[in-house]
Amino acid sequence: MAHDFNKTNNKFYRVVLTGGPCGGKTTGQARLSSFFENLGWKVFRSPEAAMIYLSGGVKFSDLDKDQAYKLQENIIKTMLGIENTYHDMAKTLNRNILLICDRGVMDGVAYIEREDWEKMKIENKWNDIELRDNRYNQIIHMVSASKGAEPFYTITGHKTRGEDMEMARELDTKTANSWVGHPYFDVIDNSTGFETKLTRMIAAVCDRLGVDAGDRLQANSKKRKFLVSQILNGVRFPFLQEFQVVHDYLVTPSRKMQARLRRRGQNDHWTYTHTIRRPEINKQSVELRQPISSKEYEILQAQRDGRHDTIYKTRQCFLWQNHYFQMDIYQDPCPSRCKGLILLETYTAEDKEISLPDFLKIEREVTDENFYSMFSLSLKDEWRISRNHLNSVTSLPSDED
Repeated sequence: MAHDFNKTNNKFYRVVLTGGPCGGKTTGQARLSSFFENLGWKVFRSPEAAMIYLSGGVKFSDLDKDQAYKLQENIIKTMLGIENTYHDMAKTLNRNILLICDRGVMDGVAYIEREDWEKMKIENKWNDIELRDNRYNQIIHMVSASKGAEPFYTITGHKTRGEDMEMARELDTKTANSWVGHPYFDVIDNSTGFETKLTRMIAAVCDRLGVDAGDRLQANSKKRKFLVSQILNGVRFPFLQEFQVVHDYLVTPSRKMQARLRRRGQNDHWTYTHTIRRPEINKQSVELRQPISSKEYEILQAQRDGRHDTIYKTRQCFLWQNHYFQMDIYQDPCPSRCKGLILLETYTAEDKEISLPDFLKIEREVTDENFYSMFSLSLKDEWRISRNHLNSVTSLPSDED
């Protein structure tokens, strides 16, 4: 999982807690904060910028379209300013730091028309890659109680909440869609009781961050992978974000070590990631995933491993029945084994029945088939037939793409 480091090489991790009305966001912040403080982390909590204005007497219902547009723009600018202050503070501290953002920049997209958002980005020289993907390490969407826990949905005691059940569902969907495309987006639904929901949320952060919570959390979530044989015609797709992704493997001193480069972007805006995965220690793989600059990416490309082909993919990200999916469509130029290949991925419990998108024809689940790991797919033919090399490949954990 990608995270930043301050000058003393401690971790600085930025997570957004978002979601529809009555999803447990406020309670979740307190629980997540306490959990990481007990682990010895310094926790900052960036407040919801909109509440500064709404609790101060501003009402969107009193504003015309132009006034609402300007208010939403100022809310985002306020949010950026507050978060940047925490970023500056984190750089000076010799500690592991967790920044919990009560909503993030992209939440504002749920409250304005798409064309207004495009206009606002142009006027402020903003782009989605920087505001959504590069600014935050992880997004946690707490699904509204109006979806699956209706008896618990209430607006009682909330001064700024007035949404009925139908409006709450609509806002939940819009809010989730505004974050579709972020590479580390976890949806915490209402399939369990509220206490377990909070535990699942904390476990999702620990899992992405690589924090060993021991027996304090019982999280059995894993990435599951499915082979798609066909995208059905004439079926309405959900809202999605599409990216171009380029993967390269780098030379390492050991065959049991992986080093990868990833370039991911849309509309000529890119994010770059360098990942190093070391052999298992105490039955756990050790991985460092770090964002890098475009210049660092160009320099590291000189270390590309000649045993592997560069892999090009179109990645489509979407929500389906409260699950976040990523579908990779492999593109030319690619090895023959990747031609026409489509893989669907999501995070869920190993033993949980999952409803797969009905606009896809799923051949089978391939989570545990090493052939479909990125490492194996990218291997050139002359190395795939090497018995010793294949043995080292099968000893590696599956890729986190």
